[in-house]
Amino acid sequence: MTEDIKLIRIDETDSTNRYLDQYRGEEGRLMTVVTVEHQTAGRGQGTHTWESERGKNLLFTIKMHPTNLPLARKYVVMQAEALAIVKVLHRYGEAFKIKWPNDIYWHDKKISGTLSESSISGNTIKSVILGTGINVNQEIFRSDAPNPISLCSITGRQIDKEELLREILDTFAEYIKKVNGGEYDAIHEEYMQHLYRNTGYHKFKDADGEFTARIEDVMHDGKIALRRQDGERSEYDFCKVRFII
Repeated sequence: MTEDIKLIRIDETDSTNRYLDQYRGEEGRLMTVVTVEHQTAGRGQGTHTWESERGKNLLFTIKMHPTNLPLARKYVVMQAEALAIVKVLHRYGEAFKIKWPNDIYWHDKKISGTLSESSISGNTIKSVILGTGINVNQEIFRSDAPNPISLCSITGRQIDKEELLREILDTFAEYIKKVNGGEYDAIHEEYMQHLYRNTGYHKFKDADGEFTARIEDVMHDGKIALRRQDGERSEYDFCKVRFII
């Protein structure tokens, strides 16, 4: 792992995002990371919680300070981290995809999710915090989450969590360099190539009910653009539309 990464290990906290947001110690030059064995108030998207058996999974939060990243392109950091995770997971198997906005799926099952926060300075992004959970060695899920799966269930073996974390951070470090180098369009193009259900028509649901559409694009601000079978184009913020799985 590069010396530009500051890694903080703790046993338990309510939220790694909150811990790192309040952290006032020395930070890494490229990123600062806190990883925890057990999180007492892990959050999923919306009102959901993130189930994680103590010591079985990867729970970590990354804080980084992008260089001259325009506010209008802040979503590229989330795309970059999702790509780093997918790229590493492909070393363990196939069929991993990014489900908009930044969950990771294996076929139709969820293996990873990320919550993001950012602070702004003028028209640029001052810092980004990415809180990620990856199901690694947990074999039984007891919550009402509809479709969780872990890496050990996919591979049939226990996974070295420390090695997996190192691979993800090293890979994300390379993507951060691309972000800081202004390679926004290249990252976006790669993200679209790895997007879940990025070809063909699929069922979605919004406030008006179910409909069939194809993914046309993910906008720079993170909205998804869907093209319905009748040709109508609709753009949605997260939580305003969902996949029917």
